[in-house]
Amino acid sequence: DESLSEEDLLKIKYDGIRPAPGYPSQPDHTEKTTMWNVIKAKELAGIELSDSLSMMPAASVSALVFAHPESSYFAVGQIGKDQVESYAG
Repeated sequence: DESLSEEDLLKIKYDGIRPAPGYPSQPDHTEKTTMWNVIKAKELAGIELSDSLSMMPAASVSALVFAHPESSYFAVGQIGKDQVESYAG
């Protein structure tokens, strides 16, 4: 139960994390396509993805939001060839 002022929101004083595609905790940009399809971003907000998965308009942002007080950021380490083959298969 949070009731934060606009000033506190801008200072990021909320519970939770907001990992985004392309950053260390979610390095695979291709997952952005799944996110777009699920939330119907193009149809409902007019935000499109380019062939390289850049968002248009360029001022757009995307993230997964986990509003749990114990959530924390993490980085995904280097994956092995076997993992790539399994994921692609």
